[in-house]
Amino acid sequence: MENYLDLSGKTALITGASSGIGAATAIVLSKLGARVAIAYHHNQKGIEEVQRSITAAGGKVAVIQADVRQSNEVRSLVTRATEHLGPIDILVNNAGSLVQRMKLLETTEARWDEIMNINLKSSMLCSQAVAKSMMDRKSGAIINVVSIAGRNGGGPGAGAYATAKGALITLTKSMAKELAPFGIRVNGVSPGVIDTPFHEQFSTPEMIRSFVAQIPVGRMGKSEEVAKVIAFLASDAASFVVGETIEVNGGQLML
Repeated sequence: MENYLDLSGKTALITGASSGIGAATAIVLSKLGARVAIAYHHNQKGIEEVQRSITAAGGKVAVIQADVRQSNEVRSLVTRATEHLGPIDILVNNAGSLVQRMKLLETTEARWDEIMNINLKSSMLCSQAVAKSMMDRKSGAIINVVSIAGRNGGGPGAGAYATAKGALITLTKSMAKELAPFGIRVNGVSPGVIDTPFHEQFSTPEMIRSFVAQIPVGRMGKSEEVAKVIAFLASDAASFVVGETIEVNGGQLML
């Protein structure tokens, strides 16, 4: 039986891989046969746990620290990942953060730029850094992790974050059109309310109860449930899926 989700022989780079969706994605892609480069910025304890999980299961992994808001560090990240594991076949742009909940009148220029850089600029820089090699090889998959906030404007005080994620949905479509003729598929995954450290940091229990009340399946999602959709988009099973952003939200938002 042919396994259309088989990623054997592929090299994947996942940013923001030290926890939550990024960590789950690294583990899932490794289980499907990919060599994984896992990038992180500050959370060394988290990335070491992910590394141990992959290594214990027999996977091949490279851990690389980088600030993906900086073009020079992104170039170094891709170079080091390629040296360790081979040319990048799959890029998962997962790095991002709400940073801080702020109302419009509370939003400073510096905070706005910070949120745009980590959620939007980072994905552009990482995609730019892997695109030339993918184009030369006429093959590749880029998956941008966006958010339901990019569709509905986000929760309280998440305007800047929602704007960045909405822009990333648009960038996904633009890159998909540009890169598809070179055999590169660009798609997005849009998580809803997922049980990750994100909500532990930025959402109160009351807010989470309010969010869950709007979800038809009646619960928060799991990181692994998002990771499996990312794996689908990275695989040959999604060979004719281009420029899409798939909602993974338990029915909270249906498009």
